[in-house]
Amino acid sequence: MATDIVPIELGLPQGDLVTLWAPRWREDGEEWEAFLGDEDDLFAFPDSAHLAAFVRTAEQHDLIDHPAWNAVPALHVPELIPDDEHSYDLVGVPELVAEEPDSWTIGELAGVVSMVRSLADVCELDEVHEVLDAHEAFTLLEQGNLPITGRGGMRLWNDLARAVADKWDTVLDAIDQVVTVPAVDEATLDATAEELAAFHEESAETGAGVSTDRSLQADTDSDEDGTDFWTEVGIDPIKITTSTGEYVTLRCYIDDEPIFLGSDGRITVFRSERMLARQLANPNELGDNDLADVATWEEVIAKATTGDLDVRVSEDNTYVLAGIDDDIADGIDYVDPVQLDLAVELLTDAADWSGDTTASEVLAPSERLGWLVSFIVNPDPTRLAPSPPFDDEVAAWRKLVNSFEDRLHPA
Repeated sequence: MATDIVPIELGLPQGDLVTLWAPRWREDGEEWEAFLGDEDDLFAFPDSAHLAAFVRTAEQHDLIDHPAWNAVPALHVPELIPDDEHSYDLVGVPELVAEEPDSWTIGELAGVVSMVRSLADVCELDEVHEVLDAHEAFTLLEQGNLPITGRGGMRLWNDLARAVADKWDTVLDAIDQVVTVPAVDEATLDATAEELAAFHEESAETGAGVSTDRSLQADTDSDEDGTDFWTEVGIDPIKITTSTGEYVTLRCYIDDEPIFLGSDGRITVFRSERMLARQLANPNELGDNDLADVATWEEVIAKATTGDLDVRVSEDNTYVLAGIDDDIADGIDYVDPVQLDLAVELLTDAADWSGDTTASEVLAPSERLGWLVSFIVNPDPTRLAPSPPFDDEVAAWRKLVNSFEDRLHPA
């Protein structure tokens, strides 16, 4: 990826959207900054597959004259996935200012405010500038902890918290109103969606996580302390990739019975490990949560509250549902047995936790889908292989996955 055009994620009232940002550059003696958009519209998309489909086909937008633009349409979909450093949770700002002003909180807030200023500059949002310029603390955030120390520092922090409580909705509304989700070419989207699904599938199989030439999520080194902690408390972070995106949540087992983060059959999920860790530092905002009854839950909350919780998902707890239906349709030789086994585990765990017997019934070896799954996961040369076409099996699998996706409740 050209280093001067960067994929970013914006957490907005209408959802988490991705777009492109061109940080300040000089051309013909003038300084410029831009986002992907056209005139008064800022273009944003639900995922990098939609973004890729747009940049490969669009003929008119504000970045088309950027000196590095020619390289962008040729990028692979994974290269358009924003990394954590370029993810800006605008709707989470009230939660940030409700916390103690430690280094992590101030750094996170400074990054968001800096991006908000850029959006206000490029999109000419005077009302946003009015809010930020009216309170000194917004300007001092880039200096780190030093201005927010002592009695004077707490005065600044409290003033900022009041400003956010009173005026942040004005900021969000102004930005949200200029954001447009444009239509993309369906044929191109089919191709980019396959690229994204294949990337997630390969990442899960290799345990490499998300990594590209731009070193997206490059820190894949194991963290023994973090791993040991989750083992000690008996609760696991898990990652789920569906056709709608990638999510992170928690699950544990008590007497072999699964328990998920959530309640009433709805699993609370987050777009990243970072977002999950931040929410766990504010457990009251999770609402009803079955994991709160687990004996070690308070240890998790305590570690999250101090900012020491490392949420990292192991390969064994990475579940890729996207693409399995197409693999089944192509034939049993195209289905990865490890991926399928993990997917079945997740679907049955969620259904059991919800008190729904449908998954166990459909996946019973006496049923067509159950027989196919059993043959792939537990191969036996003495058994008769299932024979195509597998239309019924694909339909049954998709129904199970759709039911599972309906249980996911993005926080």
